[in-house]
Order: sequence, then structure tokens, then C-alpha cells
Amino acid sequence: MTTFGMIFDLDGVIVDTAEFHFLAWKRLADEEGIPFTREDNEALRGVSRRESLELLLKGRKIDEETAQAWMARKNSYYVNYLKDLTPQDILRGSYEFLQNARAEGYRIGLASASRNANTVLERLEISHLFDVIGDGYAVVNTKPASDLFLWVAGGLGVPARQCIVFEDAEAGVEAALRGGMLCVGIGPTERVGKAHLICQGLYELTIQQMQHLLAERQLI
Repeated sequence: MTTFGMIFDLDGVIVDTAEFHFLAWKRLADEEGIPFTREDNEALRGVSRRESLELLLKGRKIDEETAQAWMARKNSYYVNYLKDLTPQDILRGSYEFLQNARAEGYRIGLASASRNANTVLERLEISHLFDVIGDGYAVVNTKPASDLFLWVAGGLGVPARQCIVFEDAEAGVEAALRGGMLCVGIGPTERVGKAHLICQGLYELTIQQMQHLLAERQLI
């Protein structure tokens, strides 16, 4: 029997901690006298902490020791905000969709650039729903490289072309497509328009729609 996989990004797909990230980067930027707006924060969606710092700096040069210290400070602010996270913060329809996918026999993986992914899953009380968890520690090359998705697919024991990725970031969609996977984009077309299917949240999706995507690829 053919096995299929579903691989989910975390932030913006299952939970929205974007506000926590914004507040943490904003606090750091304010402390260092660097202008940083909500519009600036949008460019940080789906990328690593190091890449986020580079974008925040806007060409400003700092040495490596300072960069490491700043990233650690930002992370400490972010982790402190995470203390307020509860299962009630799971995005609408996400828990039900994950449960339904498991019930239908799909292998379920997480692929997040965040190094705090396990902490977030624990606070949401949904770690048990994932067969494989890939986070910011799993691979060297982050999205838009396909490495993280391929790493998770390997852990699931499912070929890349038999996996469906759920992403809300342009870099994540690109990574999924580079890896030869089907992709469901969550969010506005201008951001996730290259995905095979676009929606506003997992609450809009059914397992039957996912089976249709796989059938179009002649996998079912």
C-alpha cells in the first residue's frame, strides 16, 4: 500500500506566533536604535533567525560576537512571550485537520525554521500528532532550500513526490517545489501563489481535496 505524507510549517499554519516574533525583534531594534516596522517584519516570515537579523540590519555591519549576542537576546524575548501560549492558540481547524489526516493513514511531519518548534508544540499540547519534527537544528541550509522538507520526508519514510507541504511563506513554498513536493499555500496569492492549491487556513481544507491533489499527480 502506498504511503503518503503531510509536512506542515508551524508559524502561520498551525499557530500564529508572528506577533511574538515581531515584538521580540522590535524590542531588540528599539534598544539598538534601528528602525523596524510591521512591514519590515513581513519580510522575516519563514526565514531563519540569522537571515532575519541580516534583514533587520538593512546593510548595517556588526561583528560576529555582537550578532550572536543580539540573536540570543531576541530569542530570550521571544521565549518569554511563548509562556503565554496555550492550546487555545492553535489556529482554527488545524487540530481537526491533523487528526483527520492521521486517521486516514497519512504520515505527519513538521518542518519549521524555528529552533523553538518543540517548545511551541509542547505548549500547544500537540507534539503527539507528529511522527517527525524538523526544526531549526535539523539542517544547515534553511528555506528556500528544500533540505528541511527532504529531511522530514526521509524521517517519515515517504518519497518527496508523495508528500504534501503546507506553507504560509514564499520561501517555504519555493522550498517545497524545489523538493518536488505538492504544496498547499496558506495566505494571499501574492505570497503563496506558486503553490498547487491556495487557501486561507487549514479550516478550509478536507482530506478529499488532498486525495484529489495526489490523484492529479497520478499517485492514487
